[in-house]
Amino acid sequence: MLSVEELTDALIDLSFAEDIGDGDHTTLCCIPQDVMGKSQLLIKEDGILAGVEVAKEVFRRFDNTMQVETLKQDGDKVKKGDVAMIVTGKVRSLLQTERLMLNILQRMSGIATMTNRYVEKLEGTKTKVLDTRKTTPGMRMLEKQAVKIGGGCNHRIGLFDMILLKDNHVDFSGGISNAIHRCHEYLTEKKLNLKIEIEVRNFDELQQVLDCGGVNRIMLDNFSVADTRKAVEIINGKYETESSGGITFDTIRSYAECGVDYISVGALTHSVKGLDMSFKAC
Repeated sequence: MLSVEELTDALIDLSFAEDIGDGDHTTLCCIPQDVMGKSQLLIKEDGILAGVEVAKEVFRRFDNTMQVETLKQDGDKVKKGDVAMIVTGKVRSLLQTERLMLNILQRMSGIATMTNRYVEKLEGTKTKVLDTRKTTPGMRMLEKQAVKIGGGCNHRIGLFDMILLKDNHVDFSGGISNAIHRCHEYLTEKKLNLKIEIEVRNFDELQQVLDCGGVNRIMLDNFSVADTRKAVEIINGKYETESSGGITFDTIRSYAECGVDYISVGALTHSVKGLDMSFKAC
């Protein structure tokens, strides 16, 4: 399995390949090779900054002579008018790295900002905000990193680091008991130590899980607030609890006040707006 660093390097390489191709002909035709310059990253919208370290890696991998002065760090609250970094180097390098660096910083900062809003909304409760696998193909590691920078928690990274028995798994397995038992047989056979979460859609399925046991967390899928409160009381701390499905910024606190341990929010990554910023000569 590739490491986070290897996946990030692969993403950067692919991004340069799709953007520059056989050459940035606009820059090459009008900027002499040895001209030096300086650009600043200007914040144009209040939010949480994320992606600074990745941006530095973009500059390094393209041209390791570029000098980066960071004035703001990952996780910092920024406001309109702030300068987050100043980069000095060949003008050709500044121009060819600008868009990829901005794409990453704007996307990651938008996710961190959105996540931070949800985290602040739950202040005073025990509930933690989780992301999901609803991420941009190829950018998952960066987007999940942005969630953490914004104060949220990562759910499973992919299909490999946790067992999550969802409705389709249960239905295709012939029921909850079959799914859980097959899961344990598989983990034993493969000598794997993975946490097990199972999704339930109603109180009948919840009772089946409680009767069967053998899981670490129960996901309450599309439960109302009232039913969530009742389910948490029934589970009574025996397993971790997670609410999921149709929960919005306006309703999330009501679910948290039911006492669930986690709430997963796909909107953190699948429909977020990038934080506005620009990279201009200074």
